[in-house]
Parts: sequence; structure tokens; C-alpha cells
Amino acid sequence: MIVGGNEIKNNAKGSFEETKVDLGFFVLTYKNDNAFPQTIVKEVNNDFIQFHFCVKGSCKFIFNEGRYALNIIEENSLLLYNPNRELPINLEASANSWVVSILISIKKFHGLFSQEADYISFLSEDNKHKKYYKDGVISPSMAIVLNQLINFSLNKYIKDLYFKGKAFELLSLYFNRSEEADVEQCPFLVDETNVIKIRKAKEIMISRMAEPPTLQELADEIGLNLKKLKEGFKQIYGDSVFSFLFDYKMEVARKLLESGENNVNEVGLKVGYSTSSHFIAAFKKKYGTTPKKYILSLN
Repeated sequence: MIVGGNEIKNNAKGSFEETKVDLGFFVLTYKNDNAFPQTIVKEVNNDFIQFHFCVKGSCKFIFNEGRYALNIIEENSLLLYNPNRELPINLEASANSWVVSILISIKKFHGLFSQEADYISFLSEDNKHKKYYKDGVISPSMAIVLNQLINFSLNKYIKDLYFKGKAFELLSLYFNRSEEADVEQCPFLVDETNVIKIRKAKEIMISRMAEPPTLQELADEIGLNLKKLKEGFKQIYGDSVFSFLFDYKMEVARKLLESGENNVNEVGLKVGYSTSSHFIAAFKKKYGTTPKKYILSLN
């Protein structure tokens, strides 16, 4: 096993939820829904390939006792493998971040692919003892599976079976080279075109957070009906459109306050509140304190 089933804490504030889906094959999920970063530390043997997916927010992988770090932003992935040394997970997840990781032994991994899969470079005999690193973008189809792993609501007795199927599906999509092909399928959750539209909706709300469109205006702009917009946004981002926007605006406001370049009224206006009283009430709802008290706490 990777870690004997236990996380090494080292003052860590969080820990992965670990699901063993097969011998030498694990799914790790972590949701940091707090308003502050959290650190997760876990040892991993050097015969494991690591796939890390940042589903929401951002995270940082720290190596060599803090001397080196790799950042992964939302909707991006990182593959790590080094048979010559152990690569313990030392992960700092930013506020409101979700991470899914797949850990699979190299022996198990080789058994999943046919001899013809020569485009996967570290499956070759020449490369099996070499370290490997790859970052990439999470495709819409992968995003669906990742969110299903994060937001599943199933009977606990079938969880392992469900995770096993989803883990295999995720790896299949990761190594599928025909990802660009047109997918003409009906159900929303497997329609990549609709997933791309939902991502566009998120970008629109972020770019126009001070004066966001109504849900109907947003649906019209991205070319989806209102029901699909609501259902799709909830499935992919785990929240309603305006709850997501509220959290985003409060995070922006918090960072603006920390910078000290704007007063409370100015910050409120920047994130879309016409009166300071409405902004103060919203900030207190999110963080449990007023903007002014938050600024004082920084000093």
C-alpha cells in the first residue's frame, strides 16, 4: 500500500478522503471549502504514478522541503512519476479549492494498456526507469467525471464500485488522443459542447461580476436553455451560478482589502455593491467579520 492507510499530518490542516479501487490503485479527493488555504501531506511510494487534477480554485505542490513548487490552476492537471525517488504529496490547496488525485502503481498501470499504446511514452521499455512530468488542461469530458467523483451521492456500499468505474473512465479520457472529435450525444452530462458553454458562462460572470447578467440573459448569451444552464453549472462547479459568483466576489474583495490600495467603499464598488452597507453585510455573511475588522486583523 501507499501509506498503510494513514496520512502523515506534520501540522497539516486537512487530509484526503482515500478510496482503494483495486490493488495498487487509489482515488484521493479533497475539498477545501474554507476561506483560507489548507495543507495536506501524504507519503507515496516511488512505484506509483500520480495524476493530480485541480477541479476548482488552485493548488501548489511543494517539493524538496519547500525548495521547489509547482502551481496548478483550476481545470488543469499534473502527472508525476519518478521511479528513482519517492515523491510525497505536500499540497497547499488555496481557499475554496477542490482536488482529485489518482495514484496507480506502475505495474497496475502497464496492465491496463495494450502493447500498441506506444504513444504513452513512459510505457516503453526504454523509459520505464526514467522520471516523467506532464502538465495539461482538463478536457470537458474529464471535468464531468472529476465532478462526479467530488459530488457523488450514493449508497456507501456501492461507493467503491462507482469510484472504480470513474477512475478507469478518467484514465481512459486522459490518454485518449481523439479528444477533439465531435461528440453528438443527447444527455447533458456527456455533451462536451454544453460543458464548454457552461465554462463560458463562468467566464462571463467573472468578467462582469460588478454588473452580471440575469440568468436568462446568461443562458441566451451562451446558447443554452435556462434549465440546462442551472443544472450544468451545478454539476460542473458544485454550486448555483449566483452562489458561485458571490463566493468569487468575496474572495476578490478580501484580496483587495489585503492589498490596502482601496478603502472599503471602493472595494465594494469594484465587486458590484452600490452601497457600502450592502457590501459590509455580504462580507460579514461570508467571513463572519466586517471588512474594517478584517483589515485591522491583518495588522
